[in-house]
Amino acid sequence: METLNGLKPEALWRYFEEICQIPRPSKKEEKISAWLMEFARKHGLDARQDEAGNVLMTKPAVPGKEQVPAIVLQSHMDMVCEKNSDTQHDFDKDPIQPYIDGEWVKAKGTTLGADDGIGMAAALAVLTSSDIQHGPVECLFTVDEETGLTGAFALKPGFFTGKILLNLDSEDEGEMFIGCAGGVDTVVRMPYTKQVTPPHKFAVRLTVKGLQGGHSGDDINKGRGNAIKLLNRFLWEMNNKYGISLASFEGGNLRNAIAREASAVIVFDEALKEQMRVSFNMYAAEMEQVWKLTEPELRLEMESTDLPDEVLDADSASHLLNALYACPHGVFSMSYRMPGMVETSTNLAAVKFTNGNTILITTSQRSDVDSEKMNIAQMVASVFRLAGAAVEHGEGYPGWAPNPDSPILKIAVESYEALFGQKPVVRSIHAGLECGLFLEKYPGMDMISFGPTLRGVHSPDEKVNIATVEKWWRHLVDILERLK
Repeated sequence: METLNGLKPEALWRYFEEICQIPRPSKKEEKISAWLMEFARKHGLDARQDEAGNVLMTKPAVPGKEQVPAIVLQSHMDMVCEKNSDTQHDFDKDPIQPYIDGEWVKAKGTTLGADDGIGMAAALAVLTSSDIQHGPVECLFTVDEETGLTGAFALKPGFFTGKILLNLDSEDEGEMFIGCAGGVDTVVRMPYTKQVTPPHKFAVRLTVKGLQGGHSGDDINKGRGNAIKLLNRFLWEMNNKYGISLASFEGGNLRNAIAREASAVIVFDEALKEQMRVSFNMYAAEMEQVWKLTEPELRLEMESTDLPDEVLDADSASHLLNALYACPHGVFSMSYRMPGMVETSTNLAAVKFTNGNTILITTSQRSDVDSEKMNIAQMVASVFRLAGAAVEHGEGYPGWAPNPDSPILKIAVESYEALFGQKPVVRSIHAGLECGLFLEKYPGMDMISFGPTLRGVHSPDEKVNIATVEKWWRHLVDILERLK
C-alpha cells in the first residue's frame, strides 16, 4: 500500500489505509472488529468486546499522569456504502481504494469511509504513540452507527470508566460540537397491483443522475437536489397529461443519504413518442437550469427499452406518484435558539420495488426538539396513509442537549486558541451523533465532538482534507496533554 505514503501524521494515515482494506458495511462489522482485536493483541493493549460487537481498547497513563481522569476516545467502525452506478465494487469483499487528489484524499468510485475511519485511525495512533503525555485512555469503537445506532443502544453501563468523552466523528475542522439532533426513521410499505402490458405500446427508461447527494443531516440545507423528487415530478406531470403506465421506479439507497440517482421505466402509446420526447427534453433543460448553481452535474436521460411484460395498474401508479409528490423533503424549520442552524428536517431517502407486490419507501426525520421530530415524522406518515400504505416509525434516537459550560469544551477551546491563534466555532450539529445515547447510559458524561474537514460524506464524492487532519491531530494531542 503506497497510495497515502508521506502524509502526516504518519501513523494515523497508515492505520486509515489499513482500515480501508477491510470491508465494514453497517451491520457487517465482523471483519473490522476482528482486525481491531488482533491490533490490540499485536500492540499489547487490553481489549474487550461486548455482545453487540463494540470494542474497547485501553491504555494506561504515562508515568506522572496516573492521577489524570480517564478519557474516552470514541469512533464508529461502520461506513456508508455508496458507489457510482458505473463502478464495480462489492462492499462485502472489496477494499476501498483511497488516493491523493491535491489537498484531499478520495476513493475510486465509492464512499471513502473517512466517516468514521479517520476517527478510528486517530484513536489507534494515540494507543500506539510513545511521545504523548496522557492520562488513562479508553478507545471505544462502536458498531452500526450509520443505520441504527445499535452499538450505542446496546452499550451497557460500566463498559468503560471515563467520565470525559471525545467523539471523533465530526466533519468541520475548527468547529466543536456540543449538541446534535435526534432522529427517527419512517418506513412505508405501499401495496400495488400489476396488469399485463397492453399491445402497441412503447417503453422508455428515464434516469436522473449526477447529483451530489450527501449526508441527510449535515447537507440537508445546502440546496442539493433529490433524484426521487426530480424524477417523480416529471412522471406525475406525464401521468396527468397522457395517462402513462409505470413499470418500475427505483431511487436512492440509504436512509441517511440524500438520493443521488433514480430511474423509472414507463409505457405509453406509440403515437405519443414524439410528444413524450419533447416534453422530457423541455423538462430536462428546465431542471438543469434551475439546479445549475447547486447541482451543476445534474443529468436527465431518456432511452428506449424493451417493453415490460407487466405494468402497475392505474390506481397503484397514481397512489405512488401522488404520495411521492406530496411527501415533504428537506429543511422544515430553522432554529430560533441557535440562529443559522436547521432545527427540523426530513429526507425522502429511497424507493424500491420488492418481491410480494410492495413498494418500500424509506424516509428519515431529524430535529433537536423531540416533539418536532415526531411532528414531521407523523406528517410524512399521514401522506402515505392517505395513499393506502402501511407506515411504521423506527425506535429513533435522542438528541444531545448542548452544555456551553462543559469543562472539556473549555479545555478544547483554550487548546485551539493557543495552537492556532483563533477561536473555534462552538455549535450544535443537525446530524445524529451517538452522544445522546451515551448520556442515557452514562449520565453526567462531559463530551464534545470534533474532527477534520470532510466533504461529500455518504456519497462517492466523499473526501477528507489532508491539512485539516494534521491540524486536528495536533489539537487532539494537546487536549490529552492539557488534562490534569
